[in-house]
Amino acid sequence: MKAPTVHLRFLPAALPEAAENLRSEVRVLLEETRAEGVWLADGLSWWGRNPALSRALGDAGFIGMTWPRQYGGSERSYLERYVVTEELLAACAPTAFHWFADRQIGPSILRYGTEEQKQRFLPPIARGELSFAVGMSEPDSGSDLASIRTRAERTDGGWRLNGSKIWTSYAHEAEYCVALVRTEPKSDKRHAGMSQVIVDLKNSDGITVRPIIDLPGRHDFNEVFFEDTFVPDDCLLGDSGDGWAQVTSELAYERSGPERFLTNFHLLRALVDALDGSASPGAQREVGRLVSRLWALRAASVSVAAALEAGETPNVESALVKDLGTNFQQDVPEIVRRVVADEGVADEVVLDILHQVILAAPSYTIQGGATEILRGIVARGLRLR
Repeated sequence: MKAPTVHLRFLPAALPEAAENLRSEVRVLLEETRAEGVWLADGLSWWGRNPALSRALGDAGFIGMTWPRQYGGSERSYLERYVVTEELLAACAPTAFHWFADRQIGPSILRYGTEEQKQRFLPPIARGELSFAVGMSEPDSGSDLASIRTRAERTDGGWRLNGSKIWTSYAHEAEYCVALVRTEPKSDKRHAGMSQVIVDLKNSDGITVRPIIDLPGRHDFNEVFFEDTFVPDDCLLGDSGDGWAQVTSELAYERSGPERFLTNFHLLRALVDALDGSASPGAQREVGRLVSRLWALRAASVSVAAALEAGETPNVESALVKDLGTNFQQDVPEIVRRVVADEGVADEVVLDILHQVILAAPSYTIQGGATEILRGIVARGLRLR
């Protein structure tokens, strides 16, 4: 009996010299803009939002890096983009203004959008001037996206939206939201009949945005209500009915990046700095285990970036990296908490970051795909389902 083909692989990949050479450029830009007062490090890493920093990064060509030049991109490799992302995370640079557009919305428009949509949206995203929110989850449709109820009905010149979205990051500030909606009645094919539309959040009627305050006390998330909100035909992304293929592609981009295991890297680094070589053998072992896991995750994540560079679609590998990475990120504050207590660490920087990260940590294994969903994807990739 022939064994089933297993679609899961992490090929060894090294960052090329051209990518590594970017590190110093990114660091210089971040140091100069921080010295000029453009931005301050955010306790929750990239979740901070700073339009001025995003514009500076856009001017330097660090947004839309892999896109064609005709759409404002720099035609660099995914591995070069990976290095830039690593440096932004290591510096806790507040980049949420452009993050979602750069990471997943822009690539989706590039792949599925019309030429007019590419010309209209991609250049200002690459300049760091245009901010997008992502409208996938709904109050009763989080992990099970196929059960969404928000519907778009045909009308003269476009579509009428009715429904709601939840956990919509920065919808209260973003200019646009790409929303997954049902454009056809439900059928036996659960993933059919869905589309994505580009909603103008600032100039459309019938939109209500309500804040969701998270455990750290921040207003990053929102619930968004659409009541007869008009979306013109030219803001349908791709073809009607292609929504499921689009969102699965976008989620692969969302899950594959180093932010899935580096978001609280600054906490680990702050602890090491505070210990300053004086840690007990037990603390050294704890920190050493975290560092070894970090490097293993990084190797897997770089492999995913190399697969993207080769034109592959590493959905299963991305899901595995995200699962392992976000569990690692939840372990970091717990282990740091123990080491702080055992070693009597009183460093205010460590304690302040630890406080913020402990409150944010429960969300890590939910956002971008809950652990159970990710493991289902991996199981199917391993032919276990």
